[in-house]
Amino acid sequence: MSSTPVTPRPDASPGTDPGAAPRRLTVLSGGVGGARFLQGLLHLARREQDATGTVTEVTVVANTADDWWLHGLKVCPDLDTVMYTLGDGIDVERGWGRREETWNARDELAAYGVGPAWFGLGDRDLATHLVRTQMLDAGYPLSAVTAALCRRWQPGVELLPMTDDRVETHVVIDDPDTGERRAVHFQEYWVRHHAEVPAHAVVPIGLEDSSPGPGVLAAIAGADVVLVPPSNPVVSVGTILGVPGLREALASTPAPVVGVSGIIGEDHVRGMARQLLGVVGVEVSAAGVAEHYGRRGATASDGAAGVLDGWLVDTVDEKAVERLRASGFACRAVPLWMDDLDTTAALAAAALDLAAEVGRR
Repeated sequence: MSSTPVTPRPDASPGTDPGAAPRRLTVLSGGVGGARFLQGLLHLARREQDATGTVTEVTVVANTADDWWLHGLKVCPDLDTVMYTLGDGIDVERGWGRREETWNARDELAAYGVGPAWFGLGDRDLATHLVRTQMLDAGYPLSAVTAALCRRWQPGVELLPMTDDRVETHVVIDDPDTGERRAVHFQEYWVRHHAEVPAHAVVPIGLEDSSPGPGVLAAIAGADVVLVPPSNPVVSVGTILGVPGLREALASTPAPVVGVSGIIGEDHVRGMARQLLGVVGVEVSAAGVAEHYGRRGATASDGAAGVLDGWLVDTVDEKAVERLRASGFACRAVPLWMDDLDTTAALAAAALDLAAEVGRR
């Protein structure tokens, strides 16, 4: 599936070139945080197109390690959150699932005593998983299935799974019922236990044996800018980077790679990044996450090849700027709260402006 850029207007501003090559942006995204950042990025792109005629094509490489099978259906939370958010079908208050959802199927399953009781699929959302599973059973890879689903939602981006292979993140916890240590699927750790139980390890099953999905490496190699939004650095961006070949692709792309901190003032904005960063031994700070990703041409805190050129931190973390610049990162402190489309577009503009600074070096 090709992306759906906003096409040049016939009355584009004087001096623009409607036939110019589009700006190509590649974004590595998890669920809610990545989807909100993408909303602002597309809002910015439409404003720029109206003003200058510049066309922007956005490709999203989405995390699939949160995926799991439930009631015989393949559920892809991050892919669907991006697709629904950009396709104007998301439940805005929850940040996931469908708007105006009903729960009849969930309630009927509960009446039959079929679990898990802590995770329910809404009736509207259920249709997506039915179509996905039917296509997978027919032999289509996840990338082709995702393209087919996006033809309905028209998200305005090319949405690519990080891999077509099965990868599932598990978390080793102390079971609150038995006190025993066991591995549970990430969804159980997050949805059932709200990341409130002691965790000891994050284990992405199948990640080492996976391969990049179709178009993923080309999207990184051919980008003008690669952006890493404020998605979870362990179980979203972290698993994307863990797909063999992805980290190397980022290290070698000619495009600037700029990220946005999801940690503000030593805590996450939402989710469970603080807990999981502690599990993997990473300092819970804006600077700590940047060092965990690592600077291109150097190594990350875990010894892997670095992937970032630039990093945005919030204004409350301005002290991190000097620390990161001393390590060779391009870094600025700007407001990171994505309160509405305009503030999120301003954040996207700051990320692109930092990428331009990196490109001038």
